[in-house]
Amino acid sequence: MLQTPTGTDLYSLGALFPILAVLLGALTSTLLGFWVSRRVLTYLNIGWLLISGVWMMTLWDQGRQAFTRAVTLPDGQPLLTASLQADNPALLLGLVIIVGSLMTMLVSLDTAWRARISFPEFDAMLMYAITGGLLMAFSGDLIVMLIGLEIMSLSGYVLATLQDSRRAEESGLKYFLLGAVGSAILIYGIAFVYGATGSLNYAEISLRVGSVSGLLPQNTGILVGGALLVLAGFAFKIALVPFHQWTPDVYSGAPTSISLFLSTVVKVAVFAGMLRVFSGALADAPGWASVLQVLTAATLIIGNTAALLQANFKRMLAYSAVAHTGFLAMALLGTPATGGAALTYYLLIYTLMTAAALAIVAALQRSEEGMSISDLRGLYYRHPGYAVALAICLASLAGLPPFAGFFGKYLAFQAAFQNGYVWLSVLAAITSVAALVYYLRPGMLMFMPDRTPAREYAHGQRPPTTIAVALGVAGVTILGLLPNLWYGWLGNPDIWRLLAGR
Repeated sequence: MLQTPTGTDLYSLGALFPILAVLLGALTSTLLGFWVSRRVLTYLNIGWLLISGVWMMTLWDQGRQAFTRAVTLPDGQPLLTASLQADNPALLLGLVIIVGSLMTMLVSLDTAWRARISFPEFDAMLMYAITGGLLMAFSGDLIVMLIGLEIMSLSGYVLATLQDSRRAEESGLKYFLLGAVGSAILIYGIAFVYGATGSLNYAEISLRVGSVSGLLPQNTGILVGGALLVLAGFAFKIALVPFHQWTPDVYSGAPTSISLFLSTVVKVAVFAGMLRVFSGALADAPGWASVLQVLTAATLIIGNTAALLQANFKRMLAYSAVAHTGFLAMALLGTPATGGAALTYYLLIYTLMTAAALAIVAALQRSEEGMSISDLRGLYYRHPGYAVALAICLASLAGLPPFAGFFGKYLAFQAAFQNGYVWLSVLAAITSVAALVYYLRPGMLMFMPDRTPAREYAHGQRPPTTIAVALGVAGVTILGLLPNLWYGWLGNPDIWRLLAGR
């Protein structure tokens, strides 16, 4: 008789609670927005996010699952599958999502009113998007992952167009149209995978793909086609070249606090789904890794080259996000143990340094179009705290020691190199050197005297934004000097064997 492991039942509230807490915040914002100010709702949602994060910590090593069912494999072996799993990989990735969400909430407290998005619907859509992101990280099958992705995507489309401006409407429409194409391709790929394997559950797909008797020979082509379509659908969402066209326009057209959310939390959630699918369910499927390395190489080259040509600092950070997508994708080419640890470490560092940099932009820009790189000249003499913080973020984004961005890139390079992708690792190292140019240029300008004393910024330092910036700067500095504070939780190979729920 099939035994149910400890902490597993049909509807485990323990596994569901981190998601339900965020969903409750979304519903609260939807219902109380008629009577409560938006600022009060934001503080309430910060509380719900903290509760969700603390609850995730209490679930460590418990292996909680929900919506379980027993299946029999073709060889007669029983298998207990779950549609939602609060295993250690889910908890680690969920905590990264919570960190990025908290930084977004803090920045929005200062900047939402100036961006003309200070109303309850902003918080509601944000919390619904976070709910979808957590569903992706906790997903145990392709349907739950897809539901989470669509909840997050639909909320993101609304957020991108929330500001009453032509720029936001244009960028949001582009985001919606290309995002819809990406979703359609992803769904088509999922249908192919189901047709080839007869299952939508990660664990069952993994066992069927990895077993000689689990997949009919004539279904191999269908599986390869499905894996490639799923990869293309994900590539739209994380902005892998050539599916990145929407990224610079959306990030520069949307309000900066929303750009912060889209470039960090949304990207973390989609990478969490990719880790589940390609390092778990389809780890043994042929074809997709060869295509991913080509897309990664193109992303590294085009993302860094385009960033070199930008005059607007916010748009430069958008192309920087594209380039970092390439570095993050390298971790997926490693083994589940090395790649999973490298990706999760890098995602936290990327979230901290990107969110802190965009928080400073949000605080200083005169309009939501951002600021030109030349506007940063002399920033140290006006806002020394923000200038030093931004310099640290740029150094970490460039991968300079002793900041955590260096260790994050090293782990991604190592994961790909050790799995045989030597030429890609060399290319990534070369593009990292090229990236120094566009990161160090604004870094140097900030500490040069400004010959135009009349230059001013939107406002100075404000407590919530300063807290978010301080969190990002402290994170990349401390984790750069003491990387094992985070990597120590990730380095255990046994954690990543759970990716497919086996």
